[in-house]
Amino acid sequence: MKTKKEIAKEVAEALDIPQTLAREAVQKTLDSILDGLVSDGRIELRKFGVFEIKDRAAKKGRNPNTGEPIMLPAKKVVTFKSGTEMDERVKRLSAKTLSEDREEGLERERREQEE
Repeated sequence: MKTKKEIAKEVAEALDIPQTLAREAVQKTLDSILDGLVSDGRIELRKFGVFEIKDRAAKKGRNPNTGEPIMLPAKKVVTFKSGTEMDERVKRLSAKTLSEDREEGLERERREQEE
């Protein structure tokens, strides 16, 4: 599992900036995604995926303590559908290790930055 702190550390190292600035940038990015999702109901990050708010219908459930049937109310939920690049990288996991895939991704990012 990777934490926000670890992501910020990687960003700081990759961009050669202070970790405090990287942590702030990561947090602002996540806040922007959340704000956009709440205001627009959908955030699309090309190649990564789509976050979307959907309505979940009311449904029958059971009280886990008593086994008694109950009605669970309708509610809004966040869904995520992975994008093409994420799907492709996950498919390749069976053929190679996570560290090899990570290194390949970092190398691709370096090449894109040089262009």
